[in-house]
Amino acid sequence: MILTDTHTHLYSEEFDSDRDEMIQRAINAGVSRFFVPSIDSSYTQKMYDLETQFPENIFLMMGLHPCYVKENYLEELAHVETELAKRKFYAIGEIGIDLFWDKSFLKQQQQAFKHQIQLAKKHKLAINIHCREAFDEVFEVLESEKATDLFGIFHCFTGDFGQAKRAIDLNMKLGIGGVATFKNGKIDQFLHEIDLEHIVLETDSPYLAPVPFRGKRNESSFTKLVAEKLAIIYQQPIEEIARITTENAKAIFGI
Repeated sequence: MILTDTHTHLYSEEFDSDRDEMIQRAINAGVSRFFVPSIDSSYTQKMYDLETQFPENIFLMMGLHPCYVKENYLEELAHVETELAKRKFYAIGEIGIDLFWDKSFLKQQQQAFKHQIQLAKKHKLAINIHCREAFDEVFEVLESEKATDLFGIFHCFTGDFGQAKRAIDLNMKLGIGGVATFKNGKIDQFLHEIDLEHIVLETDSPYLAPVPFRGKRNESSFTKLVAEKLAIIYQQPIEEIARITTENAKAIFGI
């Protein structure tokens, strides 16, 4: 059984004390593929170091996270372009709009999101979307850039059924993680109405740990707990959940 964590911040400081052991725990749990999003230039070297250490397991994205869109965002976007020109990445991400923490850079977030979507088209890569309290704003940009060569993952999907269908219509898979195990997560109430071909697994570790670890540090081994929850929702063996979601991830990332 091969499980794929399509979104994990393995370079996070929260793993500094036991990163290697944490990654090995995940591999032992069947999670052998880790897709690592970028947030800004300060983490780029850490990402490269991880890839060097686990070349068979770790696959990198490049992008500027909306929460890191600040006064210097044009410099950060230039860094993204420079790195994309240098080497292989498997997606542009994580990119998008976040209005939970700060609304003052909305215009710049929109510009950065749009620009990085265009980079994804140029490099023929998927996008990995971050959306927090910004569904209308994210969909507005996606609609403006809608194209047959625009595809990717709506990371940490927390919307309603209508928003899920809208995302799927825009060539996006839904990234499902710990929220599916929350009593108030709501997405578990309609997921069974969405075909598994539109779903990928993720943790967003170290954030959003699934039940029974909610509120604690998340880690990639917990991908298996998300798969177990989906096995219940879809009434399928966990092996089938793992197989289909890993195939979906391969279709998105090309590996």
